[in-house]
Amino acid sequence: MGKKAKNAAGLAKAAGRKIDKTLLPPPPVPPEEELGSAKILDEPALPGSGFKVLDSEGYDDGGVADLSLLIDLEDSVQRRRRGHNEYFQALKADLLPRAINGPMAKMTRREQKVSLAQLLFSEDDDCEDKGPSEVYVEQVDGEEDTATVKHRAERLSQARAALRLSLLLREAACTSLSLSELCKRKLTFSGKAGAVDALRCADKALEIAGPGFWDQDDISAEAEDDKKIVTKFEKNATTPGLASAAVLKLLPIRVSHLCQRSALLQRGNALAAVNKEKEARESYESVFPLLEDEPRCARVDWERHSLRVNIGNTHSREGNYDLANEQYKIAERLGTDHNDKDGGSGKDGKSMVMCVKRARSFALRRAGNMDEAKVLMREVIEQSIADSLEAEKNKEEEAAKAKAEAEAAAAAAAAPALPAIVEGESK
Repeated sequence: MGKKAKNAAGLAKAAGRKIDKTLLPPPPVPPEEELGSAKILDEPALPGSGFKVLDSEGYDDGGVADLSLLIDLEDSVQRRRRGHNEYFQALKADLLPRAINGPMAKMTRREQKVSLAQLLFSEDDDCEDKGPSEVYVEQVDGEEDTATVKHRAERLSQARAALRLSLLLREAACTSLSLSELCKRKLTFSGKAGAVDALRCADKALEIAGPGFWDQDDISAEAEDDKKIVTKFEKNATTPGLASAAVLKLLPIRVSHLCQRSALLQRGNALAAVNKEKEARESYESVFPLLEDEPRCARVDWERHSLRVNIGNTHSREGNYDLANEQYKIAERLGTDHNDKDGGSGKDGKSMVMCVKRARSFALRRAGNMDEAKVLMREVIEQSIADSLEAEKNKEEEAAKAKAEAEAAAAAAAAPALPAIVEGESK
């Protein structure tokens, strides 16, 4: 049982290690009760028409609950694994996994998780991949300017940093997402030249999200800059995956499904980059069973839309325009549903339709129909210019409105002091 403290200093330390159980929050709910963003809300959690669920009553939460499941800010998994009281004792004694060296050493575990979320999900206004679309397009042509190359390198470095931090925090879901993001950013930085490395990252992300086991040392190797691949070593896969029976006692299966959705899509993009169109198509199609029970909202429809356009592009690159156009029609219908149905997100619907037109234009060009391709591309360019002008106008109007409100508030705050000043001057 250990020795009991006998002097005042020892007794004070012992008292400091104790926790007041009456001040602890309630224990986390059982994993099977955590539904994430699959749960439809009665009222909108955030303003905006883009969160209305089509063909049903209720609203989508914008992915907030799914983000909470993946980042696990409340440490529900650790609390279930260690026990409620034991977790808070370990938290008070600073025994939980966190970065203890470097610039984050003084940050708490929770603060480090917030930083991890920013590394994984934040997007700058000038990001090339900003927005909900995940349609694969070859972006590296060797003519990029220095600023573009630098920005892509910084984004790649951030993904590696997210992977290192995920491993330090021992957050398997974030580790899988970091690998998926690393796959995406390697393709953006290196193009086809980095597709093999990107594909390896996606495969490892799926390994973590699956029912088997994975090797932490094997995963941590991907966080190294300018990594040299070492193939002659024996893997020691002893960490259970997110879909294993042992882990499902601690977190819901939805966490595994979310990681698989991201990894399978990025894996398809990497396979497309190495011209393995059939394998890429199979990877994209593997996502659809995971989306069957998801609500019809702009957030999830963008995922469905990206998959359909990507599948269509694989057919187009194989020279089969008819099969490609079948997929484009399905993707286009997702956009028109948001334009035509009550509660749909018109902005997202318009963007989906424009994305399909762009993909169909390139497919027509590959098929030799240059005239139709030019007409479609002209429509895309004209619509893009009109949308940019409208966005700039709205931005100016919002700035003018905010300025007027600030001036009105300043005038209202100064108004009560005016009579006193005048009275003072009259005396």
